[in-house]
Amino acid sequence: MQEQRPITDWLPLTKKELTKRGIDQVDVVLVSGDAYVDHPAFGTAVIGRIIEDEGFTVAIIAQPNWQDDLRDFKKFGTPRYFFGVTAGCMDSMVNHYTANKRLRSTDAYTPGGVSGFRPDYATREYTKILKDLYPDVPVMIGGIEASLRRVTHYDYWSDKLMPSILVDSGADILVYGMGDQPLREMLRLLKKDVPFENLHTIKQVAFLQDKASPLPKNKQWETVEMASHEVCLEDKIKYAANFKIVEVESNKWKANRIIQDVGDKRLVINPPYKTMDEKEIDGSFDLPYTREPHPKYKKRGAIPAYDMIKFSVNMHRGCFGGCSFCTISAHQGKFIASRSEKSILSEVDQITKHPEFKGYISDLGGPSANMYRMKGKDEAICERCTSPSCIHPVICSNLDTSHKPMTELYRKVDALPEVKKAFVGSGIRYDLLVDDFNKNNSDGNHDEYIEQVVTRHVSGRLKVAPEHTSDATLKVMRKPSFKYFHKFKEKYDEISARNGLNQQLIPYFISSHPGCENEDMANLAVETKDMGFQLEQVQDFTPTPMTVATVIYYSGVHPYTLKPYNTVKEKEAKLNQRRFFFWYKKENHSFIRNTLKKANRDDLTEKLLGENNGQRSGQQKEMPKWLAEKRKKGRKR
Repeated sequence: MQEQRPITDWLPLTKKELTKRGIDQVDVVLVSGDAYVDHPAFGTAVIGRIIEDEGFTVAIIAQPNWQDDLRDFKKFGTPRYFFGVTAGCMDSMVNHYTANKRLRSTDAYTPGGVSGFRPDYATREYTKILKDLYPDVPVMIGGIEASLRRVTHYDYWSDKLMPSILVDSGADILVYGMGDQPLREMLRLLKKDVPFENLHTIKQVAFLQDKASPLPKNKQWETVEMASHEVCLEDKIKYAANFKIVEVESNKWKANRIIQDVGDKRLVINPPYKTMDEKEIDGSFDLPYTREPHPKYKKRGAIPAYDMIKFSVNMHRGCFGGCSFCTISAHQGKFIASRSEKSILSEVDQITKHPEFKGYISDLGGPSANMYRMKGKDEAICERCTSPSCIHPVICSNLDTSHKPMTELYRKVDALPEVKKAFVGSGIRYDLLVDDFNKNNSDGNHDEYIEQVVTRHVSGRLKVAPEHTSDATLKVMRKPSFKYFHKFKEKYDEISARNGLNQQLIPYFISSHPGCENEDMANLAVETKDMGFQLEQVQDFTPTPMTVATVIYYSGVHPYTLKPYNTVKEKEAKLNQRRFFFWYKKENHSFIRNTLKKANRDDLTEKLLGENNGQRSGQQKEMPKWLAEKRKKGRKR
């Protein structure tokens, strides 16, 4: 039986816990839309532990009631330095609503999975309350909701352009991206008695100032001005052009400062830090987390998001894919910050000591599972790069895509006697493993990696995300041609058959993406059916702030080319595109027939709804010859 931890092992959630630590006035109070889970996968825990690591006291107000007398916001009194506010690990609107704007019935970041424990636009609402209660105390906002709403942005749920979240919330400063580096610098300056209002020269922060005030001096930064918020409201093209500036500057090592006028204020966005090195990222992951939810939640039920990652390990941050619909690179950056083997193996060791651990690591991964330790061969080239993706439209010749460090690390985890199986549960970028697309395989590192994964690290099914089959749509998505998925599947099937394995390959697809027409969806359905897939896990495109696809959705043009693209927007039209995923359901047959008849594509109707209709998931129309021979030989033996 596990020895019960003292409550002081967690960061304080109550005044009583503060008293047990001997704290009269806390230095920093964090307000979060998530329940408090003291684990490095949860941002509030990471930020809280960093604050503690820098020698400050910290307390957390988790999921405060914003509809009563606001006692939750008052329980710790006035912090000595500032309040920190985050909506949590997700944008609160994505957390609350589906792609069709239907209210979700569950919340994975709340005990018992119960919904309704945070407001819409949580960062804004929490900050406004704090500013009313404590008008003289600075408020710093961060996390993904604040990060992706730092400039004029399209909000899908209100269907309008919104100004920087600094305007509506009244916050004093915004930390965008992964906040470890700017937060540490901020705390070190505060410790030297630098006033909070003088923190405007720190990298990776944004703030508002009067238009008449001079910009904070920094000789190393050039300044780029974007179209004002008011101009964006009148001109969608100017709004789209603004996005290109933000994305380009966000992905530079030596970026420019960005300014944008909004009303009588000026928004100032300082350049980001260079990607964390190994020592820095280890410094965030190796802090003394309990790795468990706070004990106060025990009677309220499990926290689904925690249960999902309880026995998983995040090996790196960042993603250089630059997919048009994804916010990972916008928030975590396109350059990869990789942990040391020592740090990762230490975390695995901690997991094996958990009383509920049964020998299975659920995931050795990251935002994309197979980008660990990948970086530019010549970093001087990376320093000058402005491309939003390192692998689209082709893989950069300067990118080291060797999978050897991952393969070796997997083997080391595999060799631990306490570990029965360590799975790769994160999505794998299959295009990095296809030799026709990624030429960097002279040493066979692709084949060695996929063999290791397929034979040792797949939990019955492997997830990959081709997203679409139409080359035109994939180009808008910044994804490779679907022909490379065919090649990957051939390799996957061959390895599986050779090793006598029956493991599903699960492809993910998106409907209603900008540039996607009904005919594209019909072709997707036909091609995946021919490959033996009967799709069940599908996604409808949801416009979220700070993505290329969202800019196209709202403005009608691509922000880099200003070329127009069509996007389905009406609820019924979006639903109709999804119907093609489920061609095998009788209730969709009439729609499919009528739609394709109007498009003069009866050939597609026959392929989808002909005599082969009803094919079971995972079956192929005709077994490949090599597989038939293999099984035939196996039966003879």
